[in-house]
Amino acid sequence: KDLTGWKKVGEESWEIVDGAIYGEGITAEYGYLVTEKSYRDFHFSLRFKCEADGNSGVYIHTEFEGDTPRIIAGRQIEIDRTLGHHTGGLYGDGKGWVAWPSPQYETVIRPYDWNDMLIEVEGNHYVVHLNGIQVLDFTYPSPGAEMGPIALQLHSGGEGKMRFKDMFVKDLSPH
Repeated sequence: KDLTGWKKVGEESWEIVDGAIYGEGITAEYGYLVTEKSYRDFHFSLRFKCEADGNSGVYIHTEFEGDTPRIIAGRQIEIDRTLGHHTGGLYGDGKGWVAWPSPQYETVIRPYDWNDMLIEVEGNHYVVHLNGIQVLDFTYPSPGAEMGPIALQLHSGGEGKMRFKDMFVKDLSPH
């Protein structure tokens, strides 16, 4: 209904449209919508729809340099409607691609429709389900940050248009 619990990092546009978070790339930079809460171990489910070219993703255990869109720590679960661009893969920590789905999973994404994603993060073990199919099961031997917010990303050179809805975080961290 609104962006309560989230904060904007960068200059990209984020608003609520028809019951979904709508992000639009309006600059050549990155943009993020970041949870105010930090998470260690969690399951995060969401629905997303790519409405233009340009990639996106869900950043986890993220740390920014102040209020700038410069990432200091964190890794991303990739979202890109272009086939062969590893949706569901793990990218970041200054290392580039850490793990990506096997080639047979590259066509699981519905490029022009709503997609369901479940991201399971438990310690250094990452499991990603895309449209009901497990596309990644990876144990990361040396992750950077182990705690931080979740961030929706626009990386589009001003072209990206993304919708996110039906998001739910199950926090598994001990309290």
